[in-house]
Amino acid sequence: MTTRLTRRALLSLTAAGTALALTACGGNVGGSAAESSFPSGPVTLTVGQAAGGSTDLIARATADGMKDSLGVAVPVVNKPGANGALATQEVAQMEPDGQNLILLNASLITITPLAVSEEEAVSLDDLDVLMGLSQDDYVMVASKDSGLKSLDDIKSSGKSLNFGTTGVGTGSQLAQELLLAQADIEGTMVPFDSGSPALTAVMGNQVQVSTVQLGEAKPQIDAGTVTPIVIFSKERNEYLPDVPTAIESGYEVPVSQYRAVAAPKGLDEETKTKLVDSIKEAVGTEAYADFNEKNMLTANEITGEEVVAEWNDLAAKYKELTEEHGISLATK
Repeated sequence: MTTRLTRRALLSLTAAGTALALTACGGNVGGSAAESSFPSGPVTLTVGQAAGGSTDLIARATADGMKDSLGVAVPVVNKPGANGALATQEVAQMEPDGQNLILLNASLITITPLAVSEEEAVSLDDLDVLMGLSQDDYVMVASKDSGLKSLDDIKSSGKSLNFGTTGVGTGSQLAQELLLAQADIEGTMVPFDSGSPALTAVMGNQVQVSTVQLGEAKPQIDAGTVTPIVIFSKERNEYLPDVPTAIESGYEVPVSQYRAVAAPKGLDEETKTKLVDSIKEAVGTEAYADFNEKNMLTANEITGEEVVAEWNDLAAKYKELTEEHGISLATK
């Protein structure tokens, strides 16, 4: 028996065959959708700190420079809590499509693990680090009412002093703890939620000393409201050249805050390249250079691979120093 196919049936079979062929080659004649769809909408940059602080300002300056090269909006979303751990863990669990990024503080990776359980610690293994941005130095300042003007004054004060920090597991806490341990200075640690309340407390002499980031402290230093004691960078800071470093004062306290942009692990190379190029373009503008100068930030615009190596080295160094001096950040 001979089977006859109608013209309509032949056309249907032809169409079905074409569809199968397209499916077999990925459904795109000119390339895969993943290669051409990024960005498919706004690229969100999440910040694990409150609005108005140094990290937030850096994120907004970076996002502002990225939006033109990406051709989409780059909104900044603040989700403060646990020194950025909650926001970072949330972003790390998102799809690695490039649409969601996180502004990382190095302290979350290098210092916070010294203050929390292993389960709570954030790892760079869960992220694709795109690029480093800047270095933000910590400075120890004293209230005017305390009369303290130097480390020698603090050592010889003979008083029970209160020392403010920007929070548990922060660079502020680590720097101050290491200095006090090495200088054999005793006092009461008072952790605040961020730099602003720690600075306000020392201005009002609720604490006699606080360690905060330079960008936050400098206006009050210039106004004479607080007195700079020591800075914790490896070398003297260009924005505060007359203030000695802890290292040159004889103490091994190389603690600064570094920041970088990262994405959920698993970005495809084309998306990663677009994002890295966008960040490079953002930090390469005159407006961004002016922003760094205004906020007393030192450029540290290194590759994602260099960030990972640098931060892992710092984490090992800080662990070694805290163990050597018997410091437990978790119990302060």
